[in-house]
Amino acid sequence: MKYWLIKSDPETYSFERMKAEKKTHWDGVRNYSARIHLRAMKKDDLCFFYESMNGEPSIVGIVKIAKEAYQDPSTPDDWSCVDVAYVKAMKKPVTLAQVKANKKLTQMALVRISRLSVQPVSDEEWEEVLKMAEASK
Repeated sequence: MKYWLIKSDPETYSFERMKAEKKTHWDGVRNYSARIHLRAMKKDDLCFFYESMNGEPSIVGIVKIAKEAYQDPSTPDDWSCVDVAYVKAMKKPVTLAQVKANKKLTQMALVRISRLSVQPVSDEEWEEVLKMAEASK
């Protein structure tokens, strides 16, 4: 299993909406690096759900890959999307400021290339963020 982080602006698609709908397709990604990551995702991989513009940008929950990459229906061009399903909310959201302040997370893509909307998360980074959120696997 691999770990990922996916970003959304709450006005586009909020985590509260994800909780209510339980499953959605993750479309509209128009970045070549993010597309590579989408195409690498496998069923049941876990993703942090990051809200980038709701007060303080934060990792607020966990979703899983429900369907692997397929043609993004919002465009005829060569872009991909995946389906994601709700897993759980974080007990305590982990803010971008907290991630940046944690010395164990200095190499995390969220710190290094923060604008990338789909990014890999290492096993160590995953565990550290879960610890910060007082969550369990």
